[in-house]
Amino acid sequence: MPDLSTYDAVLFDLDGVLTPTAEVHMHAWQAMFQELFEQWDISPAYTERDYFDYLDGKKRYDGVASLLRSRDVEVPWGDPSDPPTEDTVCGIGNRKNAVFERVLRDEGIAPYPGSLDLLDKLAAANTPVAVVSSSKNALEVLASAGIQDRFGLVMDGVIAERDNLASKPAPDVFVEAARMLGVDPGRSAAVEDALSGVASAAAGGFELVIGVDRGVGAHVLADAGAHLVVDDLAELVPAVGTGVRFDASAATEGEEPA
Repeated sequence: MPDLSTYDAVLFDLDGVLTPTAEVHMHAWQAMFQELFEQWDISPAYTERDYFDYLDGKKRYDGVASLLRSRDVEVPWGDPSDPPTEDTVCGIGNRKNAVFERVLRDEGIAPYPGSLDLLDKLAAANTPVAVVSSSKNALEVLASAGIQDRFGLVMDGVIAERDNLASKPAPDVFVEAARMLGVDPGRSAAVEDALSGVASAAAGGFELVIGVDRGVGAHVLADAGAHLVVDDLAELVPAVGTGVRFDASAATEGEEPA
């Protein structure tokens, strides 16, 4: 396992990497789209695979448009201020977000223990860390998890929309986050659990792209550009301080992902 403290910085996705909010997002999307598909008589029916293929890691409205397009359904884009009752891309996205916010408010969230341990180790090594999330709820999630003050930078969906940055899998958000943090992607590491996020970091030229397999599949993440795949960030904790560097070129030449 590589020593992440040997990299100039480590940029983390949030949902599914640092906190289990991906599960909340997944359930909120499923509940909303199942009801919508039934109302509009859309087929095939929504499945869990749709979340990974069209929604996971993308900005909210881009995800809505992508999934509807997969069913040959086009609706007006609308405006982010559209109410959840509006049948526009933005309205549908806001409909899902209302469910997510209610669950987060009522139940709260806690970081993955392994992720928290890794953050502790990197903080002790004075390694810069940042969050790169497509979610507009990132700051609220980080605050609910009690880890907001650990990051020198949070690149979220609000900043991406403000600055017209393309959604993952485009490299824009990762590259811009590295620039804002003052580090070179070619000497930094990125950690992602979504196919679109792994592809984004890989396209951004990060020296090490780590995939966290929360259900997508290790080989699928590797095919998307991950140099190394782990089941949990706890696997990376013992390596901090060892000085071990990961040979990404060997992984791309056909080695099995861990």
